[in-house]
Amino acid sequence: MIERSLNEATFYSLPDSYLHFARQACSLEPCRFHLLSLHNCPVKTQLEFRSTKFPPYDGEQEQINPSLWGKRLAEYLVQKLPERGIETEEIIAEDWGWYIPVPNEEFRLALCCGHQDGDNDEFLVFTDPSTPVVKKLFKKIDATAQLTRLTDALQQILSSDKDIKDIVWTDSR
Repeated sequence: MIERSLNEATFYSLPDSYLHFARQACSLEPCRFHLLSLHNCPVKTQLEFRSTKFPPYDGEQEQINPSLWGKRLAEYLVQKLPERGIETEEIIAEDWGWYIPVPNEEFRLALCCGHQDGDNDEFLVFTDPSTPVVKKLFKKIDATAQLTRLTDALQQILSSDKDIKDIVWTDSR
């Protein structure tokens, strides 16, 4: 249940990025009658989708782990993200898939992607960090704005591609 703990003045002073997450995570359209506590709304930073657009390269599975791939997906995202104002760095092979660093001064920021275990057309994309609060030494950093920008761009890219279907945002695992 969503706690209605913010007063109206506080609600209207929230940045648009907070309202985006409120709509996305809680499936509510914010308005003066929905004064909600964002602490009770989980941020969605992981999505699954289906597509035959990203088959493995020959030998890619030896680069990471057997039956895992996603380099074509990582390359696709690296190509599309700058069109949405998000620069990336060189992709990195990990044992679970592909890591796409996004330049950010305050904390490490990236998209992680790869083929899901299961059908050959199942893919997973998630953010690093997976939560809107980053703990760094003795302080906490609010990552909401950066995650909002990144997840909005990701949603726009994937939902506008006719070869990508069944996009489902989930809580991080």
